[in-house]
Amino acid sequence: MARDLAIDLGTANTLVYTRGEGVVLAEPSVIAMNQRTGEVLAMGRDAWKMIGRTPAHIVAVRPLRKGAITDFDVTQRMVRLLLERVGVSRLNRPKVLVCVPSAITAVERRAVTEAAKSAGAADAQLIEQPLAAAIGANLPISEPVGNMVVDIGGGTSESALLSLGGVVAIEALRIGSFDIDAAIQAYVRREYGVAIGEATAEEIKLVCGSAAETTGEMRAEVRGRELVTGLPKTIVLTPAEIRRAIDEPVSAIIDSVVSCLAQAPAELAQDLLVQGLHLVGGGSLLSGFDKRLADEAGIPVTHVEAPMECVVMGAGQCIESFEAMRAMFIDPRR
Repeated sequence: MARDLAIDLGTANTLVYTRGEGVVLAEPSVIAMNQRTGEVLAMGRDAWKMIGRTPAHIVAVRPLRKGAITDFDVTQRMVRLLLERVGVSRLNRPKVLVCVPSAITAVERRAVTEAAKSAGAADAQLIEQPLAAAIGANLPISEPVGNMVVDIGGGTSESALLSLGGVVAIEALRIGSFDIDAAIQAYVRREYGVAIGEATAEEIKLVCGSAAETTGEMRAEVRGRELVTGLPKTIVLTPAEIRRAIDEPVSAIIDSVVSCLAQAPAELAQDLLVQGLHLVGGGSLLSGFDKRLADEAGIPVTHVEAPMECVVMGAGQCIESFEAMRAMFIDPRR
C-alpha cells in the first residue's frame, strides 16, 4: 500500500515526510543537468556542490525561485526523482501534501499540484507554510489564543498570526536568505572589486554574518576572483562590514513582521506579549536576528525546536490524520 507523503518544496531545501516513518529525505533543491543530452547528472547535495563549478554544457540550477516554480519541467523531474528515492512508483501512488508559501498565486498553485501528480502522486493537496510550521511547532492554534509564526526560507519570508485554527493576519515577502547571500556578493564586488560565488557568500554569512552585534564575532578570510585582473585574490571581511552589507534585506524582513503584528486585534496582541513569536526556517538562524527582532517588535522571540524541519513535520501531522485535518488545506477553488 502506498504510504502518504508530505513535501516541503522550498527554494533552498526540499524535505519529505513519510506517513508512519517521519522525515526520510532532506536535500538542497538543486538539480544538475547536461544541456546537450537533457540527462540529469545529480540532484540534491551532489548537485549543490556543482554550483559555479561546471563546464558550459552542464548546469546546476534551482528550479524554484522566491517560492515559485521558475522551470516547470525541471521541477517536475526533481520532484519525480525525490519521490522515486522514497519508493514511489507507477504501482505505488500515494496521496501527497505539499507546503507552499501563502503568497502563492492560482497559476503557481496549479503548477505545484501538476508537478506532484505528474511525478506519481495519486492526489496532491496544498497547505500554507506558516500554518504547517505552527502545527509542527506544536502551538495551540485551535484554541482562542494568538500565536505568531515567522518563517524565513531561502526565497520568501512569511509572518502569520493564527487563532482558532485559522489565519488572522499574514504578511508575505519574496525576500529570504538567498537575498542576504546576494547582498554579500554585491558588497564584496562593489567594495573590493572581487567576484565570489553563491556558496562562498553563504559561508561568509555563516562565519561572520549577523543582524545585530553578538559576542565572540569572527572575521572571514575570503578567496575570490579580482574583476580587473581576473586573478584569484584573498580578502578579510569583518562582522560589522557584513552587518552593513545585509542590512537592507534584514530590515525588510523585520518591517514585514512588525507590519503583521500591527494588524493584530487588541485581545490577540495581548496574548502575543505572553506567547511571543516563534521563528522557523533556515533564514531565521542568522546570528543576532532573534535579538534584533525582539528589540524592534517589543515582544519575546523564540526559535522553535528543529526550525529547518518544522514545516514538513507539521505537514506530516496533517498526513497522519489526513481527513481530520483536511480543513487546513488550501481550497483548490480559491
